[in-house]
Amino acid sequence: MTDIKPAGITANGALKLTAKDFKSDQEVRWCPGCGDYAILAAVQGFLPELGIPREKIVFISGIGCSSRFPYYLSTYGMHSIHGRAPAIATGLAASRPDLSVWVITGDGDALSIGGNHLIHALRRNVNLKILLFNNRIYGLTKGQYSPTSEPGKITKSTPMGSLDEPFRPLSLALGAEAGFVARTIDSDRQHLTSVLRAAAQHQGTALVEIYQNCNIFNDGAFEVLKDPATRDAALLRLEHGQPYRLAPDGEAIVHDVTDPDPTRAFALSRLTEPTPIGVLRAVARPAYDRQLNAQLEQAVTERGEGDLAALLSGSDTWMVR
Repeated sequence: MTDIKPAGITANGALKLTAKDFKSDQEVRWCPGCGDYAILAAVQGFLPELGIPREKIVFISGIGCSSRFPYYLSTYGMHSIHGRAPAIATGLAASRPDLSVWVITGDGDALSIGGNHLIHALRRNVNLKILLFNNRIYGLTKGQYSPTSEPGKITKSTPMGSLDEPFRPLSLALGAEAGFVARTIDSDRQHLTSVLRAAAQHQGTALVEIYQNCNIFNDGAFEVLKDPATRDAALLRLEHGQPYRLAPDGEAIVHDVTDPDPTRAFALSRLTEPTPIGVLRAVARPAYDRQLNAQLEQAVTERGEGDLAALLSGSDTWMVR
């Protein structure tokens, strides 16, 4: 973790933060042209909107190129272990509900070794914001196929083509009862920021899949969604309360992110032509950390229980010789 530099104060004593305040003194070290640079810049530009002191913001990452994120932000943070960032973040969010806790992960980190931790964080609805960078490749280990690589993908570990059926992260999240799921693209700063804003406002787990280009090992994986000549036809831009059509002459459907029935959101998560971006679902559910702390307070009030120190020094102990 880097030191948090002093921030500016307005004339009336209020905290005033800018994107510069969230830039650490660490050299940013990704491959030139990596999509992570664009995501980092968008996050640093967005964080002042939260109006939260930097000591109340925490970024926890796992393993992968994206997981260097905590070094580059002037907040608290932890570069944790492979696939376990959601589990570590769960412990922090549950014990410190006053913090804004963000998880940075990738398609390999979150969906391979970390798959179980991800789905249970989503199921529990812990108050976390999970940014899943999806470049459909293992970039840090030099180009093996990942859980989101398409069938037939030629990589160093699949020289004759991948035989695996890939995960669809948003479908997986909806199947795990996630209340908030969204997708955006690294190079679309305005759209990325709008999705981050919606995720931050959600109480509970918010999963944001970010299509991110690895220009070294999987360059152009999302080019059809980025090229001005093709992106308008290739993208389905979802906005709450606004109609969309799955075909130019198709039925107009009004997008409702608050629909408690996840059926339509799941159908959108399976769609590839066109590819939906935006918030697919944002349904209010009780947040796990708030419920947990309410139980602890109830135990103390009604039964005088919940004192960890008293438990550790109590009579219900034994010695092993």
